[in-house]
Parts: sequence; structure tokens; C-alpha cells
Amino acid sequence: MVVVLGLLLLGSLVCGVGLGAAGVGWEDVFRFLGAGFTGGVIGAGDVAAYTIVWEIRLSRVVLAAVVGAGLATVGVAVQAMVRNALADPFVLGISSGAAVGANAVILLGAFAGLGVWALSVSAFGSALAAMAIVYAVARSAHGLTPLRLILTGTAMAYGFEALTTVMVFGAARGEAARSAMMWLLGSLGGATWARVPIVAVTVAAGWAWLRLRAEALNALAMGDETSAALGVPAARLRRELFLVTAAVTGTVVAVSGAIGFVGLMVPHVVRMLVGADHRRVLAVAPLAGAVLLVWADVLSRLLFAPVELPVGVITAVVGVPAFLLLMRRGGYAFGGR
Repeated sequence: MVVVLGLLLLGSLVCGVGLGAAGVGWEDVFRFLGAGFTGGVIGAGDVAAYTIVWEIRLSRVVLAAVVGAGLATVGVAVQAMVRNALADPFVLGISSGAAVGANAVILLGAFAGLGVWALSVSAFGSALAAMAIVYAVARSAHGLTPLRLILTGTAMAYGFEALTTVMVFGAARGEAARSAMMWLLGSLGGATWARVPIVAVTVAAGWAWLRLRAEALNALAMGDETSAALGVPAARLRRELFLVTAAVTGTVVAVSGAIGFVGLMVPHVVRMLVGADHRRVLAVAPLAGAVLLVWADVLSRLLFAPVELPVGVITAVVGVPAFLLLMRRGGYAFGGR
């Protein structure tokens, strides 16, 4: 399955580069990709088309794959951490906190001195602040319990969303409010090559750590008592998971906005295919999330071209019926087949 999904992801990346509102033929697409990877020479008349293929489309589909992999990976971790089938990367309120910082830049012009990095830096900083608040409130003498995490994260998310709504309604410029709503629903329109390495390294490091802790995640998913009996300290592991998932979620949201449903749906679908063992789930889920988001982004660009839809709308429109259909099939329960 990993091999099949890997090949499917490669094909999806190529299709994502070749498909778009600007008419660039497939022969030119492959020629420009070859020139970009090998350092080849292109004619002066091809500069505009080459820029579309290499600088705009390829960076965008690569970022979509990385973000999709990150959301799916964090979704697996969060669902194990809080032992809740409805949990996703945004249940901790971190994405809503990031939205406050992002909208402060879009609507109020905050951190204008940082230039093109203002949005990402502000969103990531506010995500870290939200993480600190949730951690401080949810922590008790018994550590981070699943129920306190869910309740605190949900309550803080409502608070951050209310603050964001006030900022949007108070915006003096309609275009700024539209940009803010676009970010809130998720968009990869601001993708550049400069943003890819930071996100890719963070997602890869988070995935590697979770993969090493796969056996501990199996124990944690069975409950704190079972985890303790197997020699896995649930409180400490949950604290570590919180920090890792918060860092990955904050980094991803800072460059793509709040793209929903990937972290909720993909882990469930993968468990139906490979079982509940986190060693297998964490091997397959990132690839599945990457493929899903690449194609969601392609659809967001093509359906109403040249107008672009928020990619979060596509993930919801496609994901909700698919998820409900899978649930209707029966024979599936969270944590098992």
C-alpha cells in the first residue's frame, strides 16, 4: 500500500503541475520540469510559462503534499492522545489561535516590517501562544487528561473564533475581509519555495518522532491503566504528544490556513484499510493525506477558474459524503477495524 500510494502521489504531483487555468501543454510541462531539475536552458519566450510551472505550480503542489501529510499525521496522534474518534488537529484550539494572528496581519497590518513573512510569523506565534494557554488551563495535578484537553481546546477555539469574527466584521476594506475568510477556510495560493523547507522539516521531524513512539501510541489508545501496565507513562507521553502536535499544526496552519477534515477523515480511512496498529497507520496516513490535499487543491483551482475556491471547502465537500459512506458500511469502531 505504501508503494501504491507513493506512486499515486508522484502521479498526483505531476498532474497538479500540469493542470491549471493557464494553458501550458503537457509537452512543455515535462520539458520545463526537466530543465528545472537538471539545470537545463530554456528560450527567452518560455520564461513566463516556465515560471508558472516551476515557481508557482510545482511549489504549490509540493506544499500541498507536505501540508496534507502533516495534517494526516497529526490527526493520528491527536486521536490517540485524547482517545476520541472526533478529534482532529484543530481540536486543541491551536488553529483558531493561529487565525487571530493571521487576521491581525491581513486586517490590521500588524508586523508589516516582516514583509512577506509577516503572515506566517504572526500565525505561528499566535498558535504557540494558544498552545501555551491551552496547556496551562488543561494541566492539572494528574497531568494532561483527555477530557480536560478536549474541553479546554474546544472552549478556547470558540473564544479565538469569536475574536477573529469581530476582526473580520470590523475590517475597513472588503477585500481584506475576503482575504481573511480565504485564509480561515484554507488556501495554498501563497505557496513559494521559501516556505516549503521549514514546513517539510517540521512535518518530517514530527512524523519520525511519532513513528518511533508507535508502540507507545498503541498502548495509550487502549487507556491509561493499560498503558501504565505496559510500562508507558500516559501523562508524560500525552504531554510530549501535545507539544509535537502543536508544533506541527502551528507550522502547517501558518502557511496554509485552517484546512479542515483531512486530519479527521484520513486516519479513520487508513485504520479501516490497515488496522489500528500505529506502526502501519503512520506509514500509510501521511501518503494518503498528501494525495488527498494535492487533488483538493487542483479542484480548488479548476472548478471556477480563474477564481480560486478555498481548499478547505473542497476537502469538506468531498470528505463529508465519503466519510459518512464509510461509516454506513458498518464493522468499524475507533481503534479497530
